[in-house]
Amino acid sequence: MKVLVTAASMHGATAEIAQAIGRTLSEQGLAVSVLPPEEVASVEEYDAVVIGSAVYVGHWLDAAKDLVNRCRDALVTRPVWLFSSGPVGDPAGKLARAMDTDPVDAVAIRVTTGARDHRMFAGKLDRKVLTRPQRASLLVFRGLEGDFRDWAVVRQWADGIAQQLTSASRA
Repeated sequence: MKVLVTAASMHGATAEIAQAIGRTLSEQGLAVSVLPPEEVASVEEYDAVVIGSAVYVGHWLDAAKDLVNRCRDALVTRPVWLFSSGPVGDPAGKLARAMDTDPVDAVAIRVTTGARDHRMFAGKLDRKVLTRPQRASLLVFRGLEGDFRDWAVVRQWADGIAQQLTSASRA
C-alpha cells in the first residue's frame, strides 16, 4: 500500500512532523513518500494520503489548501487523514490553550477530502528563523519559544493510521 504524507511548513517544524509520521508508517510496512505539497502533482498513485499544515493566525498555509483544491476529486476516493501544527508555549497557559483549536479552514478541508480524522499537534517556535517583527512579538508574548512537539503522540496517531490501512488491505 502506497501512502503520501505531505505538509506545508513555514520554518520546517511541521515538515519534521510529516517525516516522523512517514517513518512510523514505513516501520509498519507501508510504502511511504513524504513530499511538500508544492511537489505533489497528483495523488492518483497513492492508496492513502496524510495532509498537514502549520497553522498561522488560525489558518492552514496556502500550499496545503492549494493541494486539497487541486486534488479534491482524487482525495475523496481514498482514505485521508489531516493534521495541523500550531500551539506553542506551556500547554497549561492561556495563550497555548487558545491556540489549541482547530484551524478555521479545518472543517471545510475535512468535508472536501472526506478525511477520517484531523489532529492538532503542538508546534515549535525558534526565534532564529523568525522575521524581526515576529521576534519582537515574542517580547510581548513570553514563554512561546521552544519545541513543544510530543513525538510519542505523533507516533501513536501514525500507528493508528497504519493499523487502519493494514487491516483494510487484509479485508
